[in-house]
Amino acid sequence: MLQNYIKIAWRNLVRNRAFSAINIVGLALGLATCLLIMLFVLDELSYDRFNEKADRIVRVIFRGTSAGGKMNEAHVMPPTAQTLKADYPEVEEATRIRQGGVPVVTVDNKTFRDASVAFVDSNFFQVFTLPLLEGRDAGPNAKTALNRPNTAVITKAMASKYFGNQNPIGKMIAMKSWNATYQVTGVIDQVPVNSHFHFDLFLSMSSIPEAKASSWMTSEFFTYLVLPKGYDYTQLEAKLPQVVEKYMGPQLQQSMGMSLAQFRKKGNDIGLYLQPLTDIHLHSDFAYDLGTNGNIQYVYIFGSIALFMLIIACINFMNLSTAGAAKRAKEVGIRKVMGSVRSSLTSQFLVESLLLTALALALAVGLVYLALPAFNELADKALTLNFFTTFWLLPGLLLLGVLVGILAGSYPAFFLSSFKPIVVLKSAKFTGSRQSIGLRSGLVVVQFSISIILTVGTTVVYQQLNYIRNKKLGYDKEQVLVLPETWLLGKNETVFREQVMQDSRVVNVSTSTYLPAGPSNNNNFFVYPETNTTQLVKTLRYYVDYAYMPTLGMQLAAGRNFSKTYGTDSLGVILNETAAKTLGWSNAVGHTISHSDNQGHTSTFRVIGVVKDFHFKSLHEPISPLVMTLGQTGGTVIVKVKTKDLTGLLANLKKQWDQLAPEAPFTYSFLDDRFNNVYKSEQKIGQILGLFAGLTIFVACLGLFGLAMFTAEQRTKEIGVRKVLGASVASIVGLLSKDFLKLVLIAILLAVPVAWYVMDKWLQDFAYKIDLSWWVFAMAGVLAISIALLTVSFQSVKAALMNPVKSLRSE
Repeated sequence: MLQNYIKIAWRNLVRNRAFSAINIVGLALGLATCLLIMLFVLDELSYDRFNEKADRIVRVIFRGTSAGGKMNEAHVMPPTAQTLKADYPEVEEATRIRQGGVPVVTVDNKTFRDASVAFVDSNFFQVFTLPLLEGRDAGPNAKTALNRPNTAVITKAMASKYFGNQNPIGKMIAMKSWNATYQVTGVIDQVPVNSHFHFDLFLSMSSIPEAKASSWMTSEFFTYLVLPKGYDYTQLEAKLPQVVEKYMGPQLQQSMGMSLAQFRKKGNDIGLYLQPLTDIHLHSDFAYDLGTNGNIQYVYIFGSIALFMLIIACINFMNLSTAGAAKRAKEVGIRKVMGSVRSSLTSQFLVESLLLTALALALAVGLVYLALPAFNELADKALTLNFFTTFWLLPGLLLLGVLVGILAGSYPAFFLSSFKPIVVLKSAKFTGSRQSIGLRSGLVVVQFSISIILTVGTTVVYQQLNYIRNKKLGYDKEQVLVLPETWLLGKNETVFREQVMQDSRVVNVSTSTYLPAGPSNNNNFFVYPETNTTQLVKTLRYYVDYAYMPTLGMQLAAGRNFSKTYGTDSLGVILNETAAKTLGWSNAVGHTISHSDNQGHTSTFRVIGVVKDFHFKSLHEPISPLVMTLGQTGGTVIVKVKTKDLTGLLANLKKQWDQLAPEAPFTYSFLDDRFNNVYKSEQKIGQILGLFAGLTIFVACLGLFGLAMFTAEQRTKEIGVRKVLGASVASIVGLLSKDFLKLVLIAILLAVPVAWYVMDKWLQDFAYKIDLSWWVFAMAGVLAISIALLTVSFQSVKAALMNPVKSLRSE
């Protein structure tokens, strides 16, 4: 029986090639899009789950509030790990990471600068599942690999780069950055792509004195705890206020001259919290973390798009199947007269649906294989569709195909099998019931509502990103070169800067590791007006030189810049407008602020100027208070240039660099590129959203095209009669198009409020954002009408131009 069903189904698909092709292509695009998004979403959800103890590991984080802004930091104080391990028995293990940047590595007089470095505790490889390789390159086991100072575990790729085919165990690598040498004691394969941190070299934490510091007022240590299996981490989190009271309170009293209770009484607060390891990638809101994290909102958005695309593809199938029922009506009537029962007819049509779905699924898999390289480049992923390594993928796809086939084919199957034989055999042409026509209309409305929502969403995302790129930032990011790691020049750093300044293509040069775009030094700086020690304000502190503001084109709102003609400027500060406002000063110049260090020593600074507010954080965050102080800030040279000959300038800078430090690599970046990289994830999301919105509209149009084809075919004789009676082509096109345009208008009315709500929610994530304009929704509506009209008109014009003699003889 099943074989007979399949044979009949295949013949029917071949007989109705146009309808079958539209159904298969539409469903294949829907399934391919769904599969691509599923791979993307599963990859986002898989972060850090490769660790065997993933469900037991939590990260300790720091949050606080004070006048001047919030503090959200993923790193905490040096003694946090040891203290929690000693004070709370439920903490089975505690380990730390401290970033080491991308230093210059020297091996056998060869220089490298492409390895990301981290200092980690000796038990690091017992907490995270990064097993050491076995065999001659294994070295000590995970427990002992980093238990001595100046030891290192490196990845297999770095070992090959540094030592070739030699055994790396016992070899030495030198870090010119810290004037230290490390012995390789272990090799790991690589850090998995779906990890929230990515390092190439792991150095022993005991090598650096800061790791033993007892200060609870400095941070920079990413701290992880292993808890018992099945333990609720919130129970330990509830005990952390005791740690703040016991350890941070006394040091706060010493450095700020007030108790923790007094600090909180003024509306401030500080505290330690816990974050599950598997939440880090999608649920972090920290400005400085170990890597670029994702966003759970985008997972929801793309998951919704996948569902919408699948719904639209299924709607197309149901619409075209029920619309094409007229062609099958007599077949159903004859089958019933010959004794077929309804269940056998239902089975026949379900088999046809499953066969079509199987063909669409096969085409979808092929499309995914073709699209994956381009999609990976667009999404910055390394997704694969491998049925051999991912054991659940093939069963999952087959189950998806069966579910879609049954879902999309169930209504047409029950609808077609319900025809009464006496009705369909007596009718010249069966057009279906009002219910089926109403259902088709409703499904078209749903399709275009989804398409309009995605069109609005894509437009708003592009508008917001364009707003970010063109917003006045308060500094000049164009034609600004950033030359990092200039401390590698040693005593020649000043010589290099002077040589750069002498180039006629250079406008100005500054030296500072504090940059308003991209990764930068960052430190909290608590100050208070000298006359009011209770008014504590949290600011950021920038160490700058005399040329910093002119080089970056920053403007003064009041006062003056630092100047060599004033010998007291070492005790002067420049505030931004937000800091002056937070301190309550309409005219800040001449006022003084004080700052107490961790030992309780107080320094007083006089305000010599106020710089106009500039954006030194992401536009997701409002501008916060900032204090600029004059200081030794070697390490990064900032060059303002004015030339079209950037290639020649860079070649000249490299030549000068190589003369002063031939062993150190010359690197550079542009400030505008650093700024754009901050919003790289949003740009990629916008491009992906635009791609899927376009595919969704295309699939919706495929369905509309099929319906228009069916409608024109059903009304062939009517069109012939109208033409004989003198109807024009335009009037016939209008007749066939108006019903569809009514449905699109209803879709617009339903989609606009939903689209406004969704995009307004998305924009709330930005401190600086566009206003939702009415023309965006109007444009989406006009676009939907135009696309629908174009799609329907193709078939309508074709029908209207048909020879009426053929139309009237077609029955």
